[in-house]
Amino acid sequence: MLPLTLIYLLQQILGGNAQQSSFQLPLNNLSNFTGTTLPNPAVLSIPSSQSSNFTITVALCSSSPQIPRFILSNDTSITQPSQPDLDTPNVFEVSLNNGYGNWTGLMPNGGFMSVLNAGQTPFEVGVSDGGPMHEIMDSYPFLGDTTSNQALLFSPAFGEASTSNPTYPNYTLPAANLSFPQGPSSPPNFTLIIVPTSSSSLASVPRTACAMSSVRAADVLHEGPAESEGLWLKDQAGWRWQWLVNGLTPATNYTVYAMQDNSKVSSPINFVTKSASFDCPIVHSLPFCPSISYAVPIQGPSLPASAHDTTTLPEEFYSPLLEVLTNFTVSLTTFPCGRDMYSPIVGCADCQQAYRRWLCAIWFPRCSEAAPDSGDSTQKPLSALQAQAPSATPRSPSLPPFPSGYNALLPCLETCTAVDRACPISLGFKCPIPRFTAKASYGVGYIDTGEEGDEGGGLTGTAQDRWGNVWCNLG
Repeated sequence: MLPLTLIYLLQQILGGNAQQSSFQLPLNNLSNFTGTTLPNPAVLSIPSSQSSNFTITVALCSSSPQIPRFILSNDTSITQPSQPDLDTPNVFEVSLNNGYGNWTGLMPNGGFMSVLNAGQTPFEVGVSDGGPMHEIMDSYPFLGDTTSNQALLFSPAFGEASTSNPTYPNYTLPAANLSFPQGPSSPPNFTLIIVPTSSSSLASVPRTACAMSSVRAADVLHEGPAESEGLWLKDQAGWRWQWLVNGLTPATNYTVYAMQDNSKVSSPINFVTKSASFDCPIVHSLPFCPSISYAVPIQGPSLPASAHDTTTLPEEFYSPLLEVLTNFTVSLTTFPCGRDMYSPIVGCADCQQAYRRWLCAIWFPRCSEAAPDSGDSTQKPLSALQAQAPSATPRSPSLPPFPSGYNALLPCLETCTAVDRACPISLGFKCPIPRFTAKASYGVGYIDTGEEGDEGGGLTGTAQDRWGNVWCNLG
């Protein structure tokens, strides 16, 4: 593809009059401009569409005291729309907010967009018939967990988890040791931007992908697909990119944005790294326990690995888990899953999936710490932490005692009650009673209400929030 400056030069030579040249915006592609690469006059030509709505977006790529204005017309008789034309039909201004603006409408014969007061501010323009090319998304990145100097982070979910429920007569449930499913062939690219929340490096930068990606301050981390751990299907929310980010500072609050295809920016999340004395390593990327993505009280892996996955986790730590899950599946399939419906909502495959999540959450305890005192006097719920003495007998029979003391983040009671709801009553699976014994081994009242048989309606409504608070372990 020819550089924009060369295209402009050819347009001027062929047109013979620089004052009448304009640049034709391509459909479904981004165009980059600065004051010196705009045509003269600064008018951009918009292609035509007889049926589809076009979404025209602009994004400022740096902060500037001189903010450009973008005025467009879908009336081809108005070839240089300007401010006085705003009082006439078919002329619109693309208003900016946080450096981003969009307009959606028909362009039956094409149109023109004037750029006023451009100065030297770089910006991007996108014309699309499939939705905005620039966008501040409602979705969020997702935090797996942190150590003192690491964070396991995920992109917003995309696509769908392709699951095929078995049907009669060949009703076969997935094996205990799952083989990881094939990911989507053309996933969107995501890049994380991670910055200490107290940093001013992004404070004056427009919240657009091109502006944020251009910041190369020492305290701003850019983690693209090449730095990721690859795609991961953590749960039924969908596929995600995952990153194990190293080199962070202990006990520090960070802010994370996710950029999709270098044009869309997610809403931010926050997290706090653990204290320097935190000893538990992160465990992740276990196909038989895809939801495990947090710190576990076991010895760390040998260098150069900095976290455990299936290549470093000792087999004796999880082989009994696979036996338990296999035995449970055998018991489950004694029920005529393919022929008899014990529920109009769920079936045996849902039961096995819920049981796998619960079993993994209790088999691999989660290490955590009390949230640091922020000085905020607002009443907040306390996380379901249970202190564990050094070398205490671990809850999981396959894990060795952990030499140092730690706080275990108890599983959410909802993890257990989800199994109770999904499985046949004949299996005899029971959860502890919320009013009496459940708090000894579960976080009660966070997602569930804490009342017998109630689903949802808990104090926090979720196991963790976007501000880095983690209340209980959902697995």
